[in-house]
Amino acid sequence: MSILADKNTRLAVQGITGKSGQFHARLMAEYGTNVVAGVTPGRGGAKHEGVPLFNTVHDAVRGAGANASVIFVPPPFAADAIMEAADAGVELIVCITEGIPVLDMARVKEFLADKPCRLVGPNCPGLITPGEAKLGIMPGEICAKGRVGIVSRSGTLTYSAVRQITALGLGQSTAIGIGGDPITGLSFVDVLELFEADGETEAVVLIGEIGGDAEERAARFARDKMTKPVVAFVAGQTAPPGRRMGHAGAIVSGGQGTAAAKIAVMRDCGLRVIPIPTQIGQTVAEVLGAKKAG
Repeated sequence: MSILADKNTRLAVQGITGKSGQFHARLMAEYGTNVVAGVTPGRGGAKHEGVPLFNTVHDAVRGAGANASVIFVPPPFAADAIMEAADAGVELIVCITEGIPVLDMARVKEFLADKPCRLVGPNCPGLITPGEAKLGIMPGEICAKGRVGIVSRSGTLTYSAVRQITALGLGQSTAIGIGGDPITGLSFVDVLELFEADGETEAVVLIGEIGGDAEERAARFARDKMTKPVVAFVAGQTAPPGRRMGHAGAIVSGGQGTAAAKIAVMRDCGLRVIPIPTQIGQTVAEVLGAKKAG
C-alpha cells in the first residue's frame, strides 16, 4: 500500500518543455509513473517525447484524465501554476520550484483552503512510492518497496535515509519531502496521519530542521494519535541564531525553533531521536526488531 500516489496516478507535468521539466518527466516515465500530459501554454495539440501537450491544466484534466501534477516552472509563475492545478480539480499537486516569494505562497495557501486537493512543497524533491510511481526528482534507483514511511524537510537527508533503509533490506512504503520553505502545503502532521492509516507502513522516519514549530506539533501528534514508532532527526544542531541554514524556513529567530528545543519536545513525546543522520537506518531496524519481538 502507499500514500498519495500509486500505479493509478495519472500525472501532468507543468513546464514539461523546460530544461528541468523535460529531464525529470523522462525519468518519472522511465520509473513507471503514468505521465499522461504536459502543460505548456501555446503548445497544446503537439507532443513532447510522446507525451501529449495541453495549453492549460483544465485541458489536461479533461483531455488526458490527469489527477496529479508536478510543477517545474520558474518562481515568478509557480504560485499561479499551483492555483491553476487546484482550480482544475487536480487532487495532488507537487511543486518542485525553489525560490517562490513568501507572499505568493500566502496567497496560494488562502486559495487552497477550500479546495479538495493536497499540495506537496514547494521547494521539495517530491515523493516516491517504490515500484509504483515517483512524482518529482527523487532518485528511484536507491529505493525499494518496503514498510518504512519517510517524511522530511530536507531533500538530501531524505535520500540518505532512503539509501540506508534500502541497504538494510527494509524498504520504503512512501518517501516524501514536504519542503523547507516558511509556507508549504502538507505538514508533518498531515503526512504522519496518512502513514498511521496505511496498513503497510510499520514505522516512520521524520527528518526535521531548525526553524518554526512543525516538528514540535508533529511530536505531539505522534504521542497522542499514533500507534507506530517514529524515529526522528533534527538538522541544524550547530546553527547560529539568526542565520538561515539551507532552506528559507530553517532559521532560528528570537530564540525560537532551535534544534535543542525541538529534540527536547520529541523525546518528551516518546520519539526515538538520533544525534546523527548516519544512524537512521540502523535505528529503524532496531525499532522494528523490538516491535516484532514485543
